[in-house]
Amino acid sequence: MAPPSTRRPGFSRRAQYGLFLGYVVAVAGVLFALMLLTLSVIDPRGFGALKGAALDATSPVSSAGRGIVNFFGGIGSTVGNYFNAGAQNDDLKRQLAATRRKIVEARATELENQRLKAMLKLSETVGDEVTVTRVVGSSFDSSRRLATLSVGSGAGVAPGQPVRSPEGLIGRVIETGRWASRVLLVSDGASSVPVRLVRDGTPAIAQGLGDGSIDLKTLEVGKNPFRRGDILVTSGVGGVYPPNVPVAVVVRVERERTTARPLADPATVDFAMVLRPFQPVADQPLSQATSEALQGAAQ
Repeated sequence: MAPPSTRRPGFSRRAQYGLFLGYVVAVAGVLFALMLLTLSVIDPRGFGALKGAALDATSPVSSAGRGIVNFFGGIGSTVGNYFNAGAQNDDLKRQLAATRRKIVEARATELENQRLKAMLKLSETVGDEVTVTRVVGSSFDSSRRLATLSVGSGAGVAPGQPVRSPEGLIGRVIETGRWASRVLLVSDGASSVPVRLVRDGTPAIAQGLGDGSIDLKTLEVGKNPFRRGDILVTSGVGGVYPPNVPVAVVVRVERERTTARPLADPATVDFAMVLRPFQPVADQPLSQATSEALQGAAQ
């Protein structure tokens, strides 16, 4: 049987050197600390100078370490700010879109209020309307220019009644149902409205062209009296349409042909007023005093 080994487990010369060096460093540290303590008691000024020198020696190291820490900390902060900026940008875009929608809704509400006020003012001025209603539809790409109202015979609407808005004449009723009615627009080819020029009273006929515009024809042969921008109103001749309702504005003058644009566009008109057909008042005979005055002026 082999004799037991007397060497301790893990024993080596390198371990011994390491253990010895550790003792030496520990003893040197204790001695250095005792020396510093003794120096601080015996010579405080020298000890202060020594502390200052140590501070000067360690300051660059501390500064470099702080710079490294700040550098990596700044990188983390920059990355965080980048992602936060993206989220904030999305929030701002959503807020901007919501604000724009509110602005559009506010403008639409304001425009509708203005139209309602204009219609109310018109009702107070005219005083001979059948009803006030909504324009629920109109034709654009058809050769017939028609509009649909949301009231019919149940509200007293009947064929032949003129229809207008605050902007001007829309047309006249041609068909009625119980709850809806159809209007022939002034721009339809079958529409013919007696009008007069506001500037000098020249009479004319506003004939629809079926393409959204109106052709103006004077009742007298001669020089074309119209100018671009002239306004035409109903003359009241022949009944149906009451006088002085705005109809159209001249947009083009070409020798003997004049083209106008209706002032009331059903595509943008929300409300319309149905009027009773206009009945011209028969000419009253002149009184005897008026006749004598006219005869005297003629002589």
